[in-house]
Amino acid sequence: MASAITTLAADAPTLSAANTGFMLICSALVMLMTPGLAFFYGGMVRVKSSLNMLMMSFISLGIVTILWVLYGFSLAFGTDSGSLIGWNSDYVGLSGIGLTELWDGYTIPVYVFAVFQLMFAVITPALISGALADRVKFSAWVLFTALWVTVVYFPVAHWVWGAGGWLFEMGVIDFAGGTAVHINAGAAALGVILVIGKRVGFKKDPMRPHSLPLVMLGAGLLWFGWFGFNAGSWLGNDDGVGAVMFVNTQVATAAAMLAWLAYEKLRHGSFTTLGAASGAVAGLVAITPAGGAVSPLGAIAVGAIAGVLCAMAVGLKYKFGYDDSLDVVGVHLVGGVAGSLLVGLFATGGVQSDVAGLFYGGGLEQLGKQAIGVFSVLAYSLVASAGLAFLLDKTIGMRVSEDDEVAGIDQIEHAETAYDFSGAGGGAAARNTAPTPSAASKKVDA
Repeated sequence: MASAITTLAADAPTLSAANTGFMLICSALVMLMTPGLAFFYGGMVRVKSSLNMLMMSFISLGIVTILWVLYGFSLAFGTDSGSLIGWNSDYVGLSGIGLTELWDGYTIPVYVFAVFQLMFAVITPALISGALADRVKFSAWVLFTALWVTVVYFPVAHWVWGAGGWLFEMGVIDFAGGTAVHINAGAAALGVILVIGKRVGFKKDPMRPHSLPLVMLGAGLLWFGWFGFNAGSWLGNDDGVGAVMFVNTQVATAAAMLAWLAYEKLRHGSFTTLGAASGAVAGLVAITPAGGAVSPLGAIAVGAIAGVLCAMAVGLKYKFGYDDSLDVVGVHLVGGVAGSLLVGLFATGGVQSDVAGLFYGGGLEQLGKQAIGVFSVLAYSLVASAGLAFLLDKTIGMRVSEDDEVAGIDQIEHAETAYDFSGAGGGAAARNTAPTPSAASKKVDA
């Protein structure tokens, strides 16, 4: 009996300094994605809304961090209750966790796992904000974020990743967040915009990005941070799966960018920088759930398919009349659905698990499981998010006034502007003799 106990003790995981350090770096990379998203979105809007877009992402770093520590981690990853939600009083305030207490079955501390998952929780509501550009009160957005992560994100994270969560137990594969992050955010964005309505001038006024260099900078930061997002989701680096995920992240992103640009050239006649940035993000979204299950060749297929599908999907808002300002539905919802479903086709059975997709002899079983995961998260997030938006709109009001929207949400909500050219003339004399802008030029600048 004593020898059996000794053997079990020897087989128990012990803290790995290498994996712990790796996961802390990955956590920092995922944190960088939220400022990257802020630049990506901030460059895509008109100049009068750019600060507001930056703030709608940055505020998530504050709100979600505090809620995660207070109760979010416990709800998402605590002891399962009915396969729907978790709870562990030791996780409340992160107060009952030992310094070297390990996350169950892994070689990293609970604190490290908690902070890594925190960064996922932070960026998910920030993704939603891109659909709501130009027209939402900042105070309403703050309250919506707090309510949404509590009612939608924390439970869905438990379904997908928590031990005992119903999608986890069913065997739905979501390596790093195709359902829990991207479908969740994309469906939420659709639900909210159906409630709050279109921007003033939608489909009438030009609403072009004010700074494509900022868009490209943001896309580059997202691409860089996504290696932590994806490769880190294996929670260690001992068996090569994280390395495959790293490679697949690069490969799928490249394929999606090229596919988007090819579609754009054939459809519209140009290769645009906005298309390159959007295509890259579409590839990152699609490979997120699939990258731990497919080969690099499969990653090329996943990226290329997602690049074309998302490029086609962004135009649907004009056909169906919903104002998805920065294509959150077209990129994150469609890309997340594509990547999650393609697991059921391209999973090799030789990377993260022995589950094989249809093209590798696995039949339709895994595709069916993926479909259940996709459409259950989509439906719950869509309905719950629309309900939260409706509640806020009928109480405190979600939108700024039409006059404030036309004047510019940056000045109204934040009392600032993104660019101050008051000193550009070089001196008082130059400022005093500068011509007064015409009404037409003011309209163009807006």
